[in-house]
Amino acid sequence: MSVAPLVTTSPQSPAGRLKNTAKRLLQLVITGVLPLVLATQPALALNDGQQLVVESWRLVNQSYVDPERFEEIHWKRLRQKALERSIQTSVDAYEAIDTMLAPIGDPYTRLLRPADFMALKANTEGQVSGVGLQLGIPGGETSIVVIAPLEDSPAAKAGITSGSALISVDGISTGELGLEATAARLRGPEGSSVLLVLKDPRGKTREVDLKRQKVNLQPVRQRLIESNGHRLGYLRITQFSEPVPQQVAQALEGLQDQGIEGLVLDLRNNSGGLVSAGLAVANALLDGGPIVETQNRDGFSDAQQANRGQLYSGPMLTLVNGGTASASEILAGALQDDERSALLGSRTFGKGLIQTLIGLGGDGSGLAVTVARYLTPSGRDIQNLGIAPDRLLPQPEPFNPGGEDDAWLELAVEQLSAQLSAA
Repeated sequence: MSVAPLVTTSPQSPAGRLKNTAKRLLQLVITGVLPLVLATQPALALNDGQQLVVESWRLVNQSYVDPERFEEIHWKRLRQKALERSIQTSVDAYEAIDTMLAPIGDPYTRLLRPADFMALKANTEGQVSGVGLQLGIPGGETSIVVIAPLEDSPAAKAGITSGSALISVDGISTGELGLEATAARLRGPEGSSVLLVLKDPRGKTREVDLKRQKVNLQPVRQRLIESNGHRLGYLRITQFSEPVPQQVAQALEGLQDQGIEGLVLDLRNNSGGLVSAGLAVANALLDGGPIVETQNRDGFSDAQQANRGQLYSGPMLTLVNGGTASASEILAGALQDDERSALLGSRTFGKGLIQTLIGLGGDGSGLAVTVARYLTPSGRDIQNLGIAPDRLLPQPEPFNPGGEDDAWLELAVEQLSAQLSAA
């Protein structure tokens, strides 16, 4: 799932935006940038959909990390083409904006329709309105399966089990939808219904009609593991949302109160979230070490350093895989480069870009715009490359990280226990 790190910004007021848009359009008409059909009309004649297109172009133009790209794709001409289209509805505007942004070639810079924008903001707050299913595609397969239902969710109450194949959502095949669109269709207004067709691990097919409700995503989970006479803490972070830093602090405190000697940090399938949350967790585990260096569109670099002191300073290992992306790669890269923790598992996803989330105003839509690149403390640019773990673990990869029969976790526990015994 392509969930990117985000920093939210406040949208302009509709009145102020309209005024500024009118001023800009008047300037463009005077300089002859806009087609003649606009030059013969008052600037304020733009309808709501056209204003949405102009505002989207402006926000990307002033924020995108690589302004040189605009020259290559004739960015101003793309705005003209968008405004030459017949734009009478929000749907028309969305299609025009999608077409306008596509030549940038950055899948993370995109229009977010109202439902998607709302869902993405909810994700950063640690809860969504949905049915509480964690979905995935096991290695070597194509079908979408249930990793696990979240505790107390509609899916858990309906008895949906881990390993069940999700066949369709509201009559649409999940093979046709793909993973991200399937997950999006499970979300929706609280109290609304969604019809699922599933096949359980024994091959039995059934229909389940679920009512959506507010679901806590439980991004932080922990437990005590005893192995070879050692007490180890297990800490899994599934995404970086607003509550995560505080929940991690509480989890580390609780584990240390139980006398742990070492910690296994699990970042598998953590696709990112809020960069600020990832930095806060890194700060809790690093003692004054470098965390990340970000580079903005003007070429300025900003190095982030951890504060002195740690919430946990004992031995640790970190599990990663191809689903470890973005903010979780920032954390993993810092732990590896600072020699704070070895990484075990498989190569990470390779997303070295940072987005900001911008509301477009009245209709509830928004933009995700790539605004910076980042490098690990040793200067590695991991975009499209990922981070190689210190120890590759055997395939096939465990289906349910942290659950029963998690062979990778067992190997991490064995390695950490051996390190403690040898110390």
